Amino acid sequence: MPSATGAPLVPDPGMELGDLAAGRSSTRRSLRALDALNFLMADVQGGLGPYLSVFLVSQRWQPGSIGIAMAATSITAAIFQIPAGLAVDATRHKRGLVAASGLVIAAACLVIAGLPQLAPVTAAQTAIGAASALVPPTLAALALGIAGRARFDATISRNQAFNHAGNFAAAGLVGVLGQLAGILWIFYLICGFAAASAASALLIARRDIDHRAARGGEAARTASGQPEPLPIRSLMRRRDLIAFLGAVVLFHFGNAAMLPMAGQVLARSHPGRATIALSACIIVAQLVMTGMAWAVGRAVARGIGRKPIFLVAYALLPVRGLLFSVTDNPYAVVGIQLLDGVAAGIFGVVAILIAADLMRGTGRFNLAQGLVALSVGIGASLSNVVGEYAVQWFGYPVGFLTLAAIAAGAFLYFLRLVPETGAAHAAAAVAGRRAA
Repeated sequence: MPSATGAPLVPDPGMELGDLAAGRSSTRRSLRALDALNFLMADVQGGLGPYLSVFLVSQRWQPGSIGIAMAATSITAAIFQIPAGLAVDATRHKRGLVAASGLVIAAACLVIAGLPQLAPVTAAQTAIGAASALVPPTLAALALGIAGRARFDATISRNQAFNHAGNFAAAGLVGVLGQLAGILWIFYLICGFAAASAASALLIARRDIDHRAARGGEAARTASGQPEPLPIRSLMRRRDLIAFLGAVVLFHFGNAAMLPMAGQVLARSHPGRATIALSACIIVAQLVMTGMAWAVGRAVARGIGRKPIFLVAYALLPVRGLLFSVTDNPYAVVGIQLLDGVAAGIFGVVAILIAADLMRGTGRFNLAQGLVALSVGIGASLSNVVGEYAVQWFGYPVGFLTLAAIAAGAFLYFLRLVPETGAAHAAAAVAGRRAA
């Protein structure tokens, strides 16, 4: 009988069968608490997100000041990605870390609501950026530390489904509360979710977390004979990791600016309908992502490798760009956004699985998560700059076609340069199914 970390449970002479059963029951409860944590943190992690600009406009802020406040979060989050990964790898207080991050974000939102001036809002946004950088690697580390290598794929798939379901529910609640009670109630909603997420984190039993497994460590020394954790200099010489990070940059380079540009097209061609169409896009995409996270877990369990699944996501990006270039119909835009739900749903699961594969035995899994998040930010920034300048110089159709061409190049890059990392896992899954 395997333990939470995938190793056989070998009872010692003083251990009763009831103790083993209690241990398995405790692990199941911790995994359910982790599901709840992923659902609740979906609404907390980004703070106010795009609703901040709406609130600040209502406070008569100038556009330049709004830009400074909005940029504070993204810049701080980018700076803190690698330190956050290192901190999660090192700490044995992962439950407290994710709970504290949520509470810091909630407190920062209350500061913004109570003191809507430039200095306190910028400081609060900076705190949100730093705290939000800690959340994704900590959640992934908890999944690996509780479920272990053997059950990590299924656990991440389920966690991501709960995360997207949380985003879906939060979008609905924000829309209803904003419409019926005013935008200030969004602040209170975030605080309620933060308190509930902190409680969920503390429901995870401390004894169920294998902190060595949580950082990707499995042996006293790595295969190369270097001590664990692997030195950062040696890690950054890994060609497979560098190739994967390049693929992440290109994925978001070809994708991130498409929806904002589509919103601009709608605002020009259908004044007054752009906001509701974009809200529909977000809700529909999150719903599709929930289903895709579950489907990816099923596909991996059947022995399908990471690479063919990820290639589906890469293949959809240029198609999306081509379709956006030929329509400004709000219903068509919402329909095209379904493709983003599929691609992003796949990315959310498989990127974590590949990072775990590459970092196996290095003790640097959460640092790799930080590098992936940094790569996402770089790709998204390039996408917005290049896409918007292409629109400014040549118009929206050319802007979308430019991103589609970049996305097609990203597909070829991933196909040729990123290896299959889950071959051993896939073979084991297929063998297990045949034996059954």
